Amino acid sequence: HDLNHSADPATGDLELEERHALRRVVGLSTELQDVTEVEYRQVRLERVVLAGVWTDGTVQDAERSLRELALLAETAGSVVLEGVIQRRTSPDPATYLGSGKARELRDIVVATGADTVICDGELTPGQLRQLEEVVKVKVVDRTWLILDIFAQHARSREGKAQVSLAQMQYLLPRLRGWGESLSRQGGGAGGGAGGGVGTRGPGETKIETDRRRIRAQMTRLRRQLKDMEATRTTQRAARHRAGVPAVAIAGYTNAGKSSLLNRLTGAGVLVEDALFATLDPTVRKSRTLSGREYTLADTVGFVRHLPHQLVEAFRSTLEEVRDADLILHVVDGSDEAPEEQIAAVREVLAEIDAAGVPELIV
Repeated sequence: HDLNHSADPATGDLELEERHALRRVVGLSTELQDVTEVEYRQVRLERVVLAGVWTDGTVQDAERSLRELALLAETAGSVVLEGVIQRRTSPDPATYLGSGKARELRDIVVATGADTVICDGELTPGQLRQLEEVVKVKVVDRTWLILDIFAQHARSREGKAQVSLAQMQYLLPRLRGWGESLSRQGGGAGGGAGGGVGTRGPGETKIETDRRRIRAQMTRLRRQLKDMEATRTTQRAARHRAGVPAVAIAGYTNAGKSSLLNRLTGAGVLVEDALFATLDPTVRKSRTLSGREYTLADTVGFVRHLPHQLVEAFRSTLEEVRDADLILHVVDGSDEAPEEQIAAVREVLAEIDAAGVPELIV
């Protein structure tokens, strides 16, 4: 049995092999000393320290949240060296952690040789910049980390477009330029090297050019997604007319949705013990024991504080859930706080107007 395992369609092994083929090598990064040089936060995560601010709930809740952040970071390909939480009534508006704690975090970063700090929340552009100035390495927040994982896992054209759109929505207010220094501008006095007709004078700063380019790309992506959405809606309408009831599998990330779909339909969808292994929804036909036909749709997993940019971008995909006749809500019974997972999933379901669909907890 073990010898034949490699061709087992139940786990989508070929794709799994491909996904595991290339893993980042730790310790090969020549990190720039001056983080302002890292204009785009391409999350090249390697050795990370996690930091969380704990505002309510018990210390167990706070630690669980940080453990989940560690799983997310590992899914994105990083090695987690250390995790710290700080009790505060609310995150510090300037540096997220208080200034004293931010300096302590700097010491931990130096001691562990980390090159990235990941914060367990969504930080404002100002918080990211100011915390980065204290810890002197790249700072990434939970939202960008989840977006990064989605970017790594998107396979279909639609999935890739949805993730790109969500990333751009996040990046737009967070692009950082030097602003003050004219060297960053397209023109400049005398329109020196690299300038040409129409580029002399104060010119447009690089950051403005980038913003404009990103806005144009976002418009293009929204158009593409609209076309793909039309196809999806047509397919759904056709199934609906045929009187085929639709069942959608929803649940927390890594709860076992794809395994359930494979078991029920033999779909051969990729199954991986990782967060957000499934991004591209699979719709399969199946029959009940009495012979009634129905469709089963696997959907992207949810997680606490799922970035709203993603919910926005994945709206068309998530409509499979909204228009379903039944939601199979898969819950991982071995989790230490399944009620929290159920609440997080229902929160997203409400956000996509699917709260009214009959739900069966599995």
